[in-house]
Amino acid sequence: MGEGRGGGERLRDRRGQILFIDARKLGRMEDRTHRVFDDEHVDRIAGTYHAWRDKGGKYEDVAGFCKATRTEEIAKHDFVLTPGRYVGAEEAEDDGEPFEQKMRRLTAKLEEQFAEGARLEKEIRKNLRGLGYGA
Repeated sequence: MGEGRGGGERLRDRRGQILFIDARKLGRMEDRTHRVFDDEHVDRIAGTYHAWRDKGGKYEDVAGFCKATRTEEIAKHDFVLTPGRYVGAEEAEDDGEPFEQKMRRLTAKLEEQFAEGARLEKEIRKNLRGLGYGA
């Protein structure tokens, strides 16, 4: 029990636990269905696993990335094994701007952008008509 492949006592006994790693934000999409990981991402994933599994490893849950979960908690979720359900969301940095103030500022900026978009659309349509295209 707890023996590594080399026969030494290097692995923790993790029976009754599952390590969830949510790597959706790592790597890049090669096409619609294939995600490619750079070496640094593979190293992060592998390092997280080894820190969790190896005795002496300094594993910590990281919100939005990884979480060690007991099977009792998984049972409470009807054994759904979607990593995001367990790792949660990464903590967003608070910029100190109150929500209401931020929404007013962002809504005003959006209105400006809508107005600029409408102005540009008129200009483009005018130019197309000048070239003999468009109505």
